Amino acid sequence: MIWATIVMAIREIRRNTMRSVLTTLGIVIGVGSVIAMVTLGRGATAKITAEITSMGVNLLIVSPGSERRGPTSGSAKPLTLDDVKAIAREVSAVNRVAPAAGRAVLLVYGNKNHNAVITGTTNDYLEVRGFGIALGQSFSDAQMQAGNAVCILGATVRKELFGPQDPIGATVRVGKVPCTVVGVLTSKGQSTFGTDLDDFIVMPLSAFHRRIAGNVDVATIFVSAVSDTATTKAKQQIELLMRERRHIAQGQQNDFAVQDMKEISNTLGSVTGALTALLGAIAGVSLLVGGIGIMNIMLVSVTERTREIGLRLAIGARGQEVLLQFLIEAVTLSLLGGAIGVVFGLGLSFAAARGLALPFLVAPDVIVVAFVFSATVGVAFGFLPARKASRLDPIEALRHE
Repeated sequence: MIWATIVMAIREIRRNTMRSVLTTLGIVIGVGSVIAMVTLGRGATAKITAEITSMGVNLLIVSPGSERRGPTSGSAKPLTLDDVKAIAREVSAVNRVAPAAGRAVLLVYGNKNHNAVITGTTNDYLEVRGFGIALGQSFSDAQMQAGNAVCILGATVRKELFGPQDPIGATVRVGKVPCTVVGVLTSKGQSTFGTDLDDFIVMPLSAFHRRIAGNVDVATIFVSAVSDTATTKAKQQIELLMRERRHIAQGQQNDFAVQDMKEISNTLGSVTGALTALLGAIAGVSLLVGGIGIMNIMLVSVTERTREIGLRLAIGARGQEVLLQFLIEAVTLSLLGGAIGVVFGLGLSFAAARGLALPFLVAPDVIVVAFVFSATVGVAFGFLPARKASRLDPIEALRHE
């Protein structure tokens, strides 16, 4: 009997194909929107997390200027090489320490020129920031100590000045300083915010101070903690040490900032997660709208098929069978819309992820929840029309025009 009821329900759906398609459209859009929003949100979170991780291994960044005013505050006392040595010597949770100072310069090679940032630093900078050497080598100890005018090119600088040509051994004019290329860094590409992470060159800090900057200030100290779990401890130790070295009294605000990239990653992840949940909830409203559409169509169907229902009841059909038939029709429409919505949502999110350069991360849990919710919508909003049909009086139903 149940199978016969299912066959009748499917036959009624096929009989009114256009109405059935329009009925399921709300469910298709709802399920597809939820899946697309959540998938893109997770992809964005994963990309941001990966990019922050790629900035350095267990990275902490020490900068002059309070966190409230901003780490680039011009009135803040600059960092020094003695600060770098003190952090490396006295902070137990630190693995590597790399001082850095930078300046925008014009690079010239032959008849080509390119504006980029030059960073004066040490070899530890490459390890702390997670850069590898694609061509050539890093700075030798002799080059670091003597302050030789040698440099390592970022991938973008190499492309702009040399193209496919091997740059090792070539001389590039950095501002007014001729500089010998000894290496090329591995490429990191662009960040989520469009910043080119490869558009810079690296020079020994001593050479940068003497030939480019004309001072011995350190703009930033990049610190690598001994492990992922030690970044909080390292940050606390650095703050205590720097307050002591900069003679900051108890209760006074820091005139420096220590940024923990893991904290920033977690914060951004929380923000994108909340936005994903909000967008998913907004998209989920269309599922309710689709459910109301199903209920409306089913109520119309009950009215149109009143004589048919009355005839079935008159020849012995039970109210439960009529109730089951209309419920099956509603649930079938919902499940059909849910299945199409899953395909639509995955296709939409895949295309959007490709267009936005985001990783395509399928969320099986969201797919299951959206599909089950669509079936629940069919039961919830199909029950009232089905109940109305099952309670029709056979005599009154047969008299219906």
